[in-house]
Amino acid sequence: MSAFLKLSLRDLKYDIPASIVVFLVALPLCLGIAMASGAPLFAGILTGIIGGVIVASFSNSQLSVSGPAAGLTIIVLGAIQTLGAYDIFLVAVVIAGILQLILSFAKAGNIGSYFPSSVIIGMLTAIGITIIIQQIPYGLGINNLNFSSIDNFLGAINFGALIICLSSVLILIYWPKIKAVKIVPAPLIVVILGVLSCFLFRGTIFEINTSQLVNIPVVENLWDFKNLFIFPDFSQIFNKDVWIIAFTIAIIASIETLLSIEAIDKIDPQKRNSNTNRELLAQGVGNITSGMLGGLPLTSVIVRSSANVNAGGKTRQSAILHGVWMLLAVVLIPVVINMIPLSCLAAILLVTGYKLAQPMLFIQTFKKGADQFVPFIFTVIAIVFTDLLTGVGIGIVASVLYVLRNNMKNSFDYGVHENEYKQSVTFKLSEEVSFLNKPAIRFSLQNIPKNVKEIIIDGRQSKFIDKDVIMVIKEYETIYVNKGKQVQLLEINDKQQDFKTSKKSKYVFNKR
Repeated sequence: MSAFLKLSLRDLKYDIPASIVVFLVALPLCLGIAMASGAPLFAGILTGIIGGVIVASFSNSQLSVSGPAAGLTIIVLGAIQTLGAYDIFLVAVVIAGILQLILSFAKAGNIGSYFPSSVIIGMLTAIGITIIIQQIPYGLGINNLNFSSIDNFLGAINFGALIICLSSVLILIYWPKIKAVKIVPAPLIVVILGVLSCFLFRGTIFEINTSQLVNIPVVENLWDFKNLFIFPDFSQIFNKDVWIIAFTIAIIASIETLLSIEAIDKIDPQKRNSNTNRELLAQGVGNITSGMLGGLPLTSVIVRSSANVNAGGKTRQSAILHGVWMLLAVVLIPVVINMIPLSCLAAILLVTGYKLAQPMLFIQTFKKGADQFVPFIFTVIAIVFTDLLTGVGIGIVASVLYVLRNNMKNSFDYGVHENEYKQSVTFKLSEEVSFLNKPAIRFSLQNIPKNVKEIIIDGRQSKFIDKDVIMVIKEYETIYVNKGKQVQLLEINDKQQDFKTSKKSKYVFNKR
């Protein structure tokens, strides 16, 4: 037996329970995203199956779980409406997958490494908050969020759903703490009790409506199952709109995947690093397969992945198995799946969302300083009120502004020295002095005390000094020499605008 097989068998005791949790989390998400995208419900489930079985088989990320992405919902909905038919849209999904393969071969997977950690943590937190907001109506058993008064709101609550949700949250929190029973996954207990509660509540004021239950397609035989697949219309492959949509999906799906992989690696208890180029290849294969069979675009999804981590998943077997459970559920027990109340699934997601957005996380980030907290909080707010990519973009801009601010502040060390003969000022320039440092250097040179007799500007530690900065230094050199002061420029010359290959001390004394 190979070492890999031994490792796989050893980890199955963790991966099987985790895969059940991920399956229970992924199922309602797949259905909800398909509905919001204007696609057939089966397309969402099919994408989840492919994200588990196909993508996880090609990926080397041990904890990432792929499926239909909420971040692409608006794009997919608009694309289907623009193209006029779902089978034409599938052509764009296939092309997007091919483009991701090209990105993989071009070694473009390192893009995610350039995202600041504060932005990634903010993204995880914002997703947690978004999950909580989205699942509250399901936990309350509310179908319509439009209310004219508090009384109408209270009247719309299904207290049976609320009881199931609250009791499920308690089980999810306290069940794993009981050593004698924690081997059985808490979400599985939640689902079983949820189904039983639906039967117990029948005919009472707590009865659960059918609209508050999971609803997946029910097939009577294998032929009906085959009819659920939709195939792409390749006669539209030269349609300009198809290619525009394909490029859009490929870019956004790739960025979301790389961000998710970066985030999941951060919360991996074993701190493993995923091969991002291999992940792009896996996503490309997955999207080609999804498009060919009638599925939606897929990405690595942080919600499923974080649920996998929290459930104790160890290897990608968990992701593969969750896809297998989805397939078996659709084929063998769709009627049973349709008995699960959405409120108990909402409880699973509420706990997952809380773990991503714990209040202590805000405090810890705040203590790290403004340069970490400001990008973090900007990312959180922007994602909650806009979308993932916009929020990440705003967070990155905030991070860059802090980098520029710190760079401007740290362009030189300023020191005033005084002895019995004279007072002098020394500027020690940093290694990199860009045009962004020009205002700070000009201000300091402009405000040198009048009684200073000697000015020393030391560029010996600098590897690069921008030409604009050199011009400012030369300008004030002339000004102060004309005022009778002694100015020393140490390795400040026009060649300094290029990276130095050697260091030769050069002293230039300018006296009136």
